[in-house]
Amino acid sequence: MKCLIVEDASTARMQMGIFLSDHFACEFAENGVEAIEAFNQALEQKQPFDLVCLDIMMPRQDGHETLKQIRQIESEHGIEGLDGVKIIMTTALDDSKNLFGAFREGCEAYLVKPVRRGRLLEEVEKLGLLSLSES
Repeated sequence: MKCLIVEDASTARMQMGIFLSDHFACEFAENGVEAIEAFNQALEQKQPFDLVCLDIMMPRQDGHETLKQIRQIESEHGIEGLDGVKIIMTTALDDSKNLFGAFREGCEAYLVKPVRRGRLLEEVEKLGLLSLSES
């Protein structure tokens, strides 16, 4: 399985990569613009991502806009509903406006930083992408 980790802070980006590398081939983007490029490239190569961990506050393009674009790209490719990539928003923002906005835009989970390994893997398991009892 493949995961795209979109995070502008290098320490958080690498930490999530370490948490997920036992279960996913991880790729990285530092902002939403890079994330959209990587997402499109993966679709073109017919090797789409199974999971995207997406920070909200980033330079160039934030996570909300990136999430909307990912869902639009999927729609243009005939990918709808449960067939889409699973997206976990990661952010320091613990307010209802960002939380509800992210779910409205199409994310499946929302984690407040600092992201902990156990909590992240628990969310990935809830999304049906791994079974912790087998790890």
